[in-house]
Amino acid sequence: MYFVYVLKSDNNWRFYVGMTEDVERRVKEHNSGKTKSTKGYKPWIFFFKEEYKTRLEARNREKYLKSGIGKEFIKDKWSHSSTG
Repeated sequence: MYFVYVLKSDNNWRFYVGMTEDVERRVKEHNSGKTKSTKGYKPWIFFFKEEYKTRLEARNREKYLKSGIGKEFIKDKWSHSSTG
């Protein structure tokens, strides 16, 4: 299984979208500073994940969520969440 996940920086309104087979490990890597693109915005809060059977399905969803309309989807979901 592959997962597309979304994290939110606890310090600002920055979101991060990624894909992995192990979400828990990746969140730990982001928060430990091992990921160059996210280390300046930690700590990261887990927001949501979606599960896909194939890497291609997950990659396509990740690309969508990183697009302009996908970012709007994430922001809208955040504004309607109990954590937002």
